[in-house]
Amino acid sequence: MEQLSNFTTLKVGGPAQKIVHAHTEDELVNFVKAADKSGEKILILGGGSNLLISDEGFAGTVIRVESKGNALEFDACSGGMIEVSAGEDWDEFVAITIAKGFADLESLSGIPGTVGGAPIQNIGAYGHEVSETIARVKAYDRKNGEVKTFTNQECNFSYRNSVFKEENGRYVILNVTFQLRKGESSLPITYAELAKHLSINIGDRAPVSDVRKAVLELRGRKGMLIDSKDINSNSAGSFFVNPILSKSEADKLPQDAPRWPQPDGRVKTSAAWLMEHAGVLKGEKFAGAQISSKHVLALTNSGDAKAEDIIELAKIARAKVYEKFQIKLEAEVQLVGLDLN
Repeated sequence: MEQLSNFTTLKVGGPAQKIVHAHTEDELVNFVKAADKSGEKILILGGGSNLLISDEGFAGTVIRVESKGNALEFDACSGGMIEVSAGEDWDEFVAITIAKGFADLESLSGIPGTVGGAPIQNIGAYGHEVSETIARVKAYDRKNGEVKTFTNQECNFSYRNSVFKEENGRYVILNVTFQLRKGESSLPITYAELAKHLSINIGDRAPVSDVRKAVLELRGRKGMLIDSKDINSNSAGSFFVNPILSKSEADKLPQDAPRWPQPDGRVKTSAAWLMEHAGVLKGEKFAGAQISSKHVLALTNSGDAKAEDIIELAKIARAKVYEKFQIKLEAEVQLVGLDLN
């Protein structure tokens, strides 16, 4: 049986009982239908970049999404409407849009994974989220046995969340349509670190190519790019989501804790800040698992880690934060056969 560690950026995960490769949308739907008909559990696997699979592997059918293709239509009024297959590499797609003269995805450069995974998690970075650019999502509804197209509003996007994540396992993403601007200027830069790197003020715009270059540089410094020469990149990116707190909870934080007010009156704070101020150290290890030496929010495989090592290190970090701040961090990474509790 094939080891799932071969398909994840953490390079851990036991054997797959069965693995199939879907090269087209029709193949993807048919594989899912066949598994559902036979009563098999299924695991949809894209880039494996936001995934921690247990050492026991997966007792069911793993369907690897490898569908390719994108269609680009542009007119001066509507901007670029680009339908992209779920199996396309995310960052390669971002690079193509910029090369073709489109804007709006530049802040999301360098995020590992596939296009199909982007709306599930509502991926975001440096002050912007993919939901800002998605026009519609086409998915197979396993519950009703039909293909459905979701408008942006129907996707129910929120911070690192969507209807596809809320109803986990029900929908299989087939393709995503983006609406992008034609132009050389980025979206407004709202993230202080990125603005400083670009030597501009918050709220200003910059050339799209400059923003992409800056984002890749910043992500590289944090070990948040896939790089075979950097052991810190053997990670699933940010392991925990930034907590969103009630105002009363946020008021209990130290004065220097990051605070980002939300539209509903709640306050988002930084998981990385909480970890650092609770005594979680860069480079800290548990067996083969390690806190990245570049970014405290990334848990890495230092070379011989098991999934259990990584989950135990996550529990240790989580417990330190709870003891210090009474805030329970939640995993951003999808856990398969594992539980933080």
